[in-house]
Amino acid sequence: MSDRWPKWLKLNESLKDLKPYGAPQISLANRLNTNENPYQLSASLQASINAAIAKEVKNLNRYPDRDAIKLRSALADEIKRQSGLSFGVENIWAANGSNEILQSIALAFSGDAMGFEPSYSMHPLVNRSVGKKWISIPRQADFSIDLPTSLKAIRDLKPGLVYLTTPNNPSGNATPIEHLEQMAKTCQEVGAIFVVDEAYAEFSNNVSALSLLNRFPNVIISRTMSKAFAFAGVRVGYMIADPILIEAMLLIRLPYHLSSLTQSAALAALTHSQELSAQIAKIIDSRKFLAKELESLGLIVIGSEANFLLFTGFKESASELFTKLVDKGVLIRDVSIPGYLRVTIGTEDENKAFLKALTSIL
Repeated sequence: MSDRWPKWLKLNESLKDLKPYGAPQISLANRLNTNENPYQLSASLQASINAAIAKEVKNLNRYPDRDAIKLRSALADEIKRQSGLSFGVENIWAANGSNEILQSIALAFSGDAMGFEPSYSMHPLVNRSVGKKWISIPRQADFSIDLPTSLKAIRDLKPGLVYLTTPNNPSGNATPIEHLEQMAKTCQEVGAIFVVDEAYAEFSNNVSALSLLNRFPNVIISRTMSKAFAFAGVRVGYMIADPILIEAMLLIRLPYHLSSLTQSAALAALTHSQELSAQIAKIIDSRKFLAKELESLGLIVIGSEANFLLFTGFKESASELFTKLVDKGVLIRDVSIPGYLRVTIGTEDENKAFLKALTSIL
């Protein structure tokens, strides 16, 4: 890969062997590959967003609130609604999607970075892109964390950052809060920041790592509005952490990084959070239905607490089955785990189209 760059191009060494992040963007009727919420925003929510944006249009000659105080306050209120735990503006940082949150963390804090793979591919990408060494600790065959091995790796290697995704992407399984607590404690002992990526937390019944924040100031929780809030096209992510970690974000944030339009749209969406919660319940029901249907086809489905399913047990290679489904108008995800494919939970019609296409192939 590095040979493709001409010698005169002084590209950072840490970038030369990397590949850009990205899922195939194929225009098909049934796109179930990027874990989006399949439901469009309601007419009332669209109207709220349009009204909120209209108020901002006359002020677009002015910079936005660079600290996004109203949005961070509203996010704190939403977290309390979901969890019953109280946080303030000083505990929240918002950015352009959780990917900017992850990148900001990599930029702000020193030391090597560690993660438990297979998991979200942006974790190694953002850390290697800023010159950090990436330490990969393998998950077990069922994609769970090998806790004794993981704790030993943290103690022995003493990374500066430790990333854990729960529910995990691409497998969907969640890490128990008791294990998260032990990992947070071990990270604290070696001076590491423990980053818990909870992009899919709203789809899970597991206890959130939010409950650790009052005891472990070294814990950062990363979340997004892209999934549960059906807001993938707006790009709003946020982190919840000790105020001193939020202050660190101020050092590396770009000036006025969240536009006025983004902030106003997100504020409008947060006023409809209960309506969006009903969508989450619908997606969870569809996840259970789709898992049973896949198992009835003789496939093996990894237990998921997210809005997608990882499955195996098919005879073809993953790439062959992926291509056959594309030929039938269905796009899912080849996650580069041999013998596995991942499908996002879609609408009822999309799920049926996927099952029909898959059944015809199997």
